[in-house]
Amino acid sequence: MLRIHFTGKDLGGVRMAAGPDPLWETILSFHRIRDRRGPLAYGEWRTETRTRLNGETGLLSALVPQRGYFPDFLTPAHGRLGFDAGLVKGLEALRATPQERIRAELALLAVGDKRGRDPGGRLASLADGGPGRLGRLVEALRTYHRAAVEPYWPHVRARVEADRALRGRALLDGGADELLSTLPPMLRWRSPVLEADYPVDRELRLDGRGLLLQPSFFCRSTPVVHRDPTLPPVLVYPVTHSDAPAVTERGGPTLGRLVGHTRSAVLRAIEHGSTTSELARRTGVSLASASQHACVLREAGLVVTLRHGNAVLHTLTPLGAALLRGGGPSEGLYARNGPVTS
Repeated sequence: MLRIHFTGKDLGGVRMAAGPDPLWETILSFHRIRDRRGPLAYGEWRTETRTRLNGETGLLSALVPQRGYFPDFLTPAHGRLGFDAGLVKGLEALRATPQERIRAELALLAVGDKRGRDPGGRLASLADGGPGRLGRLVEALRTYHRAAVEPYWPHVRARVEADRALRGRALLDGGADELLSTLPPMLRWRSPVLEADYPVDRELRLDGRGLLLQPSFFCRSTPVVHRDPTLPPVLVYPVTHSDAPAVTERGGPTLGRLVGHTRSAVLRAIEHGSTTSELARRTGVSLASASQHACVLREAGLVVTLRHGNAVLHTLTPLGAALLRGGGPSEGLYARNGPVTS
């Protein structure tokens, strides 16, 4: 059981991450690539990703066990800067990790490793701080990220954005209490403590620092927090999955159905999130018609739909937002020529 203790000041300091965090998604996807759980959400992704991996995961396997603790320095706070700069700044922050911290966290990893995993002495070499050690780790993360996360980033981003819209609406409706009460079922708000299903007993006292909520596509069933209680508090939790991630392709036969002023008005009405009832009211169509238009937009990859209490909430995907802006669907971190690199 994980228990996160809030003060009144902490409630005022609850905030949502700006978007999906590339390094959290990279590390958590490495958990998913090695297990068989969540076949509907991750099965096809596993199959496709494994064909792109070329044995560059040895160092990551030593650092990230299938269960339990992995070093906090793999997901530095400076990585949470939004979509465009997240990967680059996160890897820069990782490269700047003090050697003393690396040694301390690798020692914690060794304590929890009952099988003595360190083929080739990779962890020992990293702890010793030899020349280029962190550079090799950064390159391993970058290479794995390109194979496992980058091709699916528009889908990951859309699911996280949909979750952000859901939580943002709860915050506006009822403040931090309402927001914390609407988190996924493995998290239970019993003021002033947020409880979570967790593999070990942990007590995290925020002590006025607030809490960053980080929705994650590749987090599954159990939320994640840093082991070091002195780090800026962040709670990573799973988003709701309604379909499997797919490599985003431009165009497609379904887009040909997107014609006419009404559907354009529906898309604009969804821009900042909308329930079906609100959609019907804003566009002046019947409830059934609003639902049908939203369904077509969803099939075209322009809209994501999540349940919100007794209603459903529609939000735009990056492709839908790009269509409204008149720009390309892959602007930002993953443009046509690949990710921004340092």
